[in-house]
Amino acid sequence: MPQYLLANYLPDNFDPSTMTEATVRAINDLNDELEAAGARLMACGLSPASHAKSLRGQPNGEVLITDGPYLEAKEHIGGFWILEAADMDEALAWARKATIDPRSRGEVREIPYSSLPGGTPHPSRVKP
Repeated sequence: MPQYLLANYLPDNFDPSTMTEATVRAINDLNDELEAAGARLMACGLSPASHAKSLRGQPNGEVLITDGPYLEAKEHIGGFWILEAADMDEALAWARKATIDPRSRGEVREIPYSSLPGGTPHPSRVKP
């Protein structure tokens, strides 16, 4: 079954402590619903983008590591789900439910290759 990434974008100034109990409960309910449907493979909430470390390969083979997110943007990924869905329409239906906090935005992408159970392995890992 196809796998999809549901990414949740939050504004840079998002303070998790401002989430209401109702929002937290709605997220937990969605996770329970995804699990009961057998759709959720994994879910993660991420630390603020300001805590990120960015890596950039250098021509001399070294890697430059800097504080902060790689991309300068007003929003960054706050968390994500990896799920299985029959098609993009079903993934979008789950994504609609995941748009719980009005400050968040979402994005859905199909995962063409995955090492998670049920996923299509990357062609380089398929044994002849």
